[in-house]
Amino acid sequence: MRIIVNICRILVGALFIFSGFIKLNDPLGFSYKLEEYFSYDVLNLPFLMPYALGLAIFVVVFEVVLGVFLLIGYKPKFTVFSLLAMIVFFTFLTFYAAYFEKVKDCGCFGDFLKLTPWESFTKDLILLTLIIVLVIGRRFIKPVFSRFGLTVAALLSFIACLGFGYYVLMHLPALDFRPYKVGDNLLENMELPEDAQMAISDYTWHYTEGGEEKTLTDRGRGPKSYDKIISVDTKVIQEADVPKIQDFSIESEDEDLTEAFLNKDKLVIVVAYSLEKAETAGWKDIKVKTDELKKKGFTVIGMTASGDDKKQEISEAYDLDFEFYLCDEKVLKTIVRSNPGLVVLKKGTVIQKVHWNDIDDLEY
Repeated sequence: MRIIVNICRILVGALFIFSGFIKLNDPLGFSYKLEEYFSYDVLNLPFLMPYALGLAIFVVVFEVVLGVFLLIGYKPKFTVFSLLAMIVFFTFLTFYAAYFEKVKDCGCFGDFLKLTPWESFTKDLILLTLIIVLVIGRRFIKPVFSRFGLTVAALLSFIACLGFGYYVLMHLPALDFRPYKVGDNLLENMELPEDAQMAISDYTWHYTEGGEEKTLTDRGRGPKSYDKIISVDTKVIQEADVPKIQDFSIESEDEDLTEAFLNKDKLVIVVAYSLEKAETAGWKDIKVKTDELKKKGFTVIGMTASGDDKKQEISEAYDLDFEFYLCDEKVLKTIVRSNPGLVVLKKGTVIQKVHWNDIDDLEY
């Protein structure tokens, strides 16, 4: 039993640290996922949406710290029962999302690894089993340091998590797994590669022929002869690949200017998914920097999901000398985890991204 408990201890501890760190690297991204769960369409808990970021930071810090506590053997009873409570909640959440088909991606590993709800639910069931083993055999979880060493290690892990979380919130995620990261070409990511996987579906045809009801399953051709088709059931055997970027666009009131702007040799995009929620402290610095960039030959545009009245209000308030174009809010949140933030592109390739706090670090 001791060996089994220690194996489970290592597996659970390592997975909680890894999963928590990936989300701690991008707490804003995880808060957006929580907002999706809290929405009317999923859990119908809209009153929690304003607290999504705070809850996201609490959950991911607690997740990492519990993983560390388990590995070093700090307060085993508290640790294993906290892990049990957390995994029971996550298991319910992933089952609900999967069964009712409410959420396509659970966000368990951020943008690093996309899992379907059923894959997430299966993963949580395995973790639940491992944690139950730990609960039963918690007497075998022994500390790896002295009491003082355990206290120091536990405190340092907590401080490190808070410090790292604060850093990425004030700047940008240290690791970027999104299709808008530095070095990616947006035009290429909007297209499918030549070897892309095509969709494969089986069709079950229910029909009558000569007055007799018959059934035929094939890949879409259907029966060669029939009197009447009663119904057709479709089962997806293989999902089709989709482009890494699907909804990105740069639109004016009259036209789609995506390709024209992405082919620019020197383009800077000021991204503000919501002008209403944008941090106003950044606009004065953005005004100074974008004026400099325009003098150096850059094309400067803004992208937002806000309406025309708010665009005009912000432009006049800060004397911004560039035009805002329309893009989907979810896409803008994905491009850069800052509101506002800046992205520098060269013929569609992302050269640099900066939080408005780091606007002086912009290189050109």
